Amino acid sequence: MAERRILIVDDEREIADLIEIYLKNEGFSTEKAHNGEEALLRYAEERFDLVILDIMMPKMDGLEVCRRLRKDQGVPILMLSAKAEDMDKIMGLMTGADDYMIKPFNPLELIARVRSLLRRSYQYSELAQDAAAKNERELSLGPLRMDKLMHTAEAAGRPLHLTSTEFGILYLLASQPGRVFSAEDIFQQVWKEKYFDSNNTVMVHISKLRDKLEKELGEKMIVTVWGVGYKIEG
Repeated sequence: MAERRILIVDDEREIADLIEIYLKNEGFSTEKAHNGEEALLRYAEERFDLVILDIMMPKMDGLEVCRRLRKDQGVPILMLSAKAEDMDKIMGLMTGADDYMIKPFNPLELIARVRSLLRRSYQYSELAQDAAAKNERELSLGPLRMDKLMHTAEAAGRPLHLTSTEFGILYLLASQPGRVFSAEDIFQQVWKEKYFDSNNTVMVHISKLRDKLEKELGEKMIVTVWGVGYKIEG
């Protein structure tokens, strides 16, 4: 696997420097930005495989940076915040972040989250080795078309701009139409981490995904089965 490049965006230079040390020790290539405007300029000039993004910054906060990146970019985004309230976490995820960590954080957990996001993002982007693999990776369900390895999705012939996490959730639901997946099922299969009862991450991502689908299709595709989970009808 080629060396992965990560953009670290934090106005607290000491924290950005520490994150850079942790990541470089794990073999990642890094660049730093210390405000939102600088982050967007760096991203426009260079290719990055993941962005670590602080929320509270001068000139342009992390939420606005995330919104702008999400207009046409599917790069994985790990958001950082000194605020632990659920609403702040929900705002970060609703803006388009793939994951969210509270400061101060354990460096080992940070590395684990980074590796998990990169793994989920790039498992869909490897080219198929032969023609048979193409049949296995493509999925069609009503107006929905998805290619797992190319990481592309269309609704009614129009491209869906999905984050790697949204793509993973949609592919999981669409691969077994009619089956109800609990939030725990989805989290464990997409995030591949242990699920905690208080975790509302899945709900937030489902909400964003549902909005994108309904915008293109004009109808609800993901159904909530109250008290059980989520499904897509065949």
